[in-house]
Amino acid sequence: MTADKTVFIKTYGCQMNVYDSERMSDTLVPLGYAQTDTLEAADLVILNTCHIREKAAEKVYSELGRIRVLKAERDREGRGLMVAVAGCVAQAEGEEIIRRAPVVDMVFGPQTYHRLPDLIDRVTRGERPSATEPDAPAAPARRTRVVETEFPAEDKFDHLPPVDGARARGRGVTAFLTVQEGCDKFCTFCVVPYTRGAEVSRPAEKILAEARALAAAGVREITLLGQNVNAYHGDGPDGGAWTLARLLRALAAIPGLARLRYTTSHPRDMDDDLIAAHRDLGALMPYLHLPVQSGSDRILAAMNRRHTADDYRRLVDRIRAARPDIALSGDFIVGFPGETDADFEATLDLVRAIDYVGAYTFKYSPRPGTPAADLADAVPEAVATERLHRLQALIDAGERAFAESLVGRTLPVLLEKAGRQQGQLVGRSPYLQPVHVMAPPERIGAIVPVTVESLGRHSLNGTLAEAREPAGASAVRLSA
Repeated sequence: MTADKTVFIKTYGCQMNVYDSERMSDTLVPLGYAQTDTLEAADLVILNTCHIREKAAEKVYSELGRIRVLKAERDREGRGLMVAVAGCVAQAEGEEIIRRAPVVDMVFGPQTYHRLPDLIDRVTRGERPSATEPDAPAAPARRTRVVETEFPAEDKFDHLPPVDGARARGRGVTAFLTVQEGCDKFCTFCVVPYTRGAEVSRPAEKILAEARALAAAGVREITLLGQNVNAYHGDGPDGGAWTLARLLRALAAIPGLARLRYTTSHPRDMDDDLIAAHRDLGALMPYLHLPVQSGSDRILAAMNRRHTADDYRRLVDRIRAARPDIALSGDFIVGFPGETDADFEATLDLVRAIDYVGAYTFKYSPRPGTPAADLADAVPEAVATERLHRLQALIDAGERAFAESLVGRTLPVLLEKAGRQQGQLVGRSPYLQPVHVMAPPERIGAIVPVTVESLGRHSLNGTLAEAREPAGASAVRLSA
């Protein structure tokens, strides 16, 4: 179908939202929508939202204020603009979004975006009252607003269009692929169980089919996504339940697919088979995001993490024994209710012990409806801010030290896109760092050996070590 309308999708938050936005775009292709990168050019605007942090939700309302001005201009010109809020803020707040931002036409959660064509149809039809006088001008249509935030009984993936070659070619050489959604852990600070629902795993064969289509279209690296991805237990083609490790082994056998990653993991679901996959699979990159949130057992208990700091340390020891070259990143929350100086120092001790190469650090912000939101003994804002700065400085030092250790080494780098400088390409190291290198554009999609020469800000600079992609690049491993 020829595109005669445009959609602008703004994505907030996690990688799963990025994947969801891509799939929303896929559902709109049969309706004649093409994506645009310009808000002002759009016929349909979708804000795909995140509800993990309070400020993230407020950014959405701020953006809706800007869109309200644009929509008013469109109305004066006689041109329509449809506005939708999707994702986790939509799931959590529902009708409240319509109340706070009347500019919005559609509100739908992360489990109902497969119904987007129907929602658009319902808004577009509207209700047009008849004029009371024969010669009176036609009355304007009354806007129909729709809110879809119920968790549906059907699996949305069964209703999404398949990722065929044409759609896959738009993904570039790296792609996200959702394999699991929801979480059953109920950490006391987290809204995910309430916005994404219970843990659900996609059937393995559907994941493999999507991965094959991506690989056939030139995707070299896939990142498997899930709120608790290592809890994956999907139906396998053999009739049994597949674990994430078994899924990874099957994905690693797909021709052309050179690299695999996954995120985000919970320590309690890191089993022996998954650790062995890190040992056995060259395609599985030596970089693992393994959130812990705190180094204090008292705070971990209050968070309902159901593991201790020592449990986490021992798990990391087992992972490193299987894959000595692995690098770890994590998530940390400071200022959780009741956190003392001693609790915070325990977090700093854990960071030093694990030697992270990066981390996401946050000040605690209460999310309505979560158990932690009702806890007393709030940490003063100034104290939480000071702790955040100290923790981030320690994380930054670890990231810098790790990057410096790579100078002079030759790493396999997947070249992804053109850089800012003429003749420059940007790729990713096995450790997910951006790498800048001078190389011809036809090398995009190749895995090439790059010798690291210097550091940028959160990136590496290097030169090609040889002209050809090494044989067996799909199984490149770094030495310990």
